[in-house]
Amino acid sequence: MIKCEHISKSFEGRRVIEDISIEFETGKTNLIIGRSGSGKTVLLKTLVGLHTPDEGDIFFDDVCYTSLSFNDRKRVRKDIGMIFQGGALIDSSTVYENVRLPLDLFTDDSEAQKRERVDYCLSRVNLSDAHHLYPSELSGGMIKRVAIARAIVMNPRYLFCDEPNSGLDPQTSIVIDNLIHGITKEYGITTIINTHDMNSVMEIGEKVVYIYQGKKWWEGTNEEILHADNPELNDFVFASAMAKRARRGK
Repeated sequence: MIKCEHISKSFEGRRVIEDISIEFETGKTNLIIGRSGSGKTVLLKTLVGLHTPDEGDIFFDDVCYTSLSFNDRKRVRKDIGMIFQGGALIDSSTVYENVRLPLDLFTDDSEAQKRERVDYCLSRVNLSDAHHLYPSELSGGMIKRVAIARAIVMNPRYLFCDEPNSGLDPQTSIVIDNLIHGITKEYGITTIINTHDMNSVMEIGEKVVYIYQGKKWWEGTNEEILHADNPELNDFVFASAMAKRARRGK
């Protein structure tokens, strides 16, 4: 479980997120949605520890992360996996080296143990034969799958995903959604996904939080979202559907 209580964050005097309280559930895919500039990316980065909230507290299970010392925060970060929007792979490293990197940084495992773990994670994302390839040789979908493998190589308790379907075609997006959802269930991870993709919302949105102008505006399940009595959310869902239809028409 990850919980935030009354968190706010400002940049250069401008309040970007304000008084947000949410509980993200373990073993479920928790989605944060909202228009560009709504504050959802700042919220995600604050939750993962890339930004420090100006006000409020963040809890990882029963640990208040915001009150920890720098060294104690490092211990919590070992339990966090992160999938960045562009994959964030190291161009000069092979797929194997990219996935192994967290093991090199944070464990004393033997080479054999690292090899076994990387092999398993790459097989889990259906890339067993990609060890020797470089990022420049991968498709967009393959890059995202390598990023997933790297994110789970440390057996994380918490998984953060920033626009995991960005730039992908609809079929590949479904593959990535299913992988993230399957891994969440398999490992009992608390997964938080920042997305604008309504397909993801409807397919894997077990808990959905809508951010509007820096505030939590609505929360519920993907089954409840289509019947929500919330004009701003309804406008967002309608605009997303129209944009999808326009892309199909091209």
